[in-house]
Amino acid sequence: MRLQRHGSKKRPFYFIVVADGRAPRDGKFIEKIGTYNPLTVPATINLDRQKSLEWLNKGAQPTDTVRRILSFKGVLYLKHLLRGVKLGLFDDATAMTKFESWYAEHETSIASKSDSHKKAQAAKKVYVPVVKKVAEPVAEAPAEVVAEEAAPEAAAEETPAAE
Repeated sequence: MRLQRHGSKKRPFYFIVVADGRAPRDGKFIEKIGTYNPLTVPATINLDRQKSLEWLNKGAQPTDTVRRILSFKGVLYLKHLLRGVKLGLFDDATAMTKFESWYAEHETSIASKSDSHKKAQAAKKVYVPVVKKVAEPVAEAPAEVVAEEAAPEAAAEETPAAE
């Protein structure tokens, strides 16, 4: 299981495919199980959960990126729960209930992140004119002020000599 790159230069779009390890990256594949668009925020992932679960159960090895995508979409969690059913730890209905509750929570967190991103983008689009500060000309200090500032330093130098 790996990504197959499509799209133009600097505008990637990927198919998630099951392919033989010896086939080239964008070459022959066995089955297309989804798509992945990293340019949207959040990234758009369309995945056939059943097909990907079947291929994982057959022994297909996903690449690191595809593994993260499968984990994000809950396929690896579903595989984990179904293994628990197979071992007799709980029944199929309990496994599906756990998965549905996880999936609902996951979707709400994604929706909240998407909303916060949209608000941030809207805030960036608000035009705020930049006001440049004009440097004011520096007036020369009167001679009396300069003399007063120098006087304490001179007095400090004289006291150690007096001792």
